[in-house]
Amino acid sequence: MLDPPRPDPPRPNSPSPDSPSLGPPRDRTIVLVGLMGVGKSSIGKRLASALNLPFRDADTEIEAAAGRSIADIFAERGEAEFRDGERRVIARLLEQPPHVLATGGGAFMQEQTRKLILERAVAIWLKADLEVLARRVSRKDTRPLLVGRDPMAVLTAQAEARYPHYAEAHITVDTGDAPHGATVNAVLRALERHARKADA
Repeated sequence: MLDPPRPDPPRPNSPSPDSPSLGPPRDRTIVLVGLMGVGKSSIGKRLASALNLPFRDADTEIEAAAGRSIADIFAERGEAEFRDGERRVIARLLEQPPHVLATGGGAFMQEQTRKLILERAVAIWLKADLEVLARRVSRKDTRPLLVGRDPMAVLTAQAEARYPHYAEAHITVDTGDAPHGATVNAVLRALERHARKADA
């Protein structure tokens, strides 16, 4: 399952031996992590434009590789097989030149996937109040983990399980309920601070 195409020539996405462990934003892929509804894809597109980098969406790449929707993969193959394919797709994406990558909410929970991201990229946790996220995700019925369930209950359980892992990200940005443009500016400032700290 999920033998992805390789549209871009691979290039190691790691710094040279004499570079800082985490260089400036354009030196490494920027990976956005966080709960569903926080705006990883929408913010990621704007962030990529601001940094003049390509944008990739891991879920879109998974669907293209599998030839079916995320919902269908969950229904037909189960979450375990989905996560394995997700890991392989993200590993392939991290071999490509630097870009902004939006990941699914559960991707960073997987130990191997999390290790890959932390070693090869700059991970940014986008964090927002659960009430805000519940309101946003209630507008869509395409999320497999929400089918027939209360969004607030699901998000609360996910926060308890996932926040300790999200906290391992290199950067945390509290997005609140701000417009995406304001969040992008906050991310850019956080990246600048992170780059200065890495160069110190």
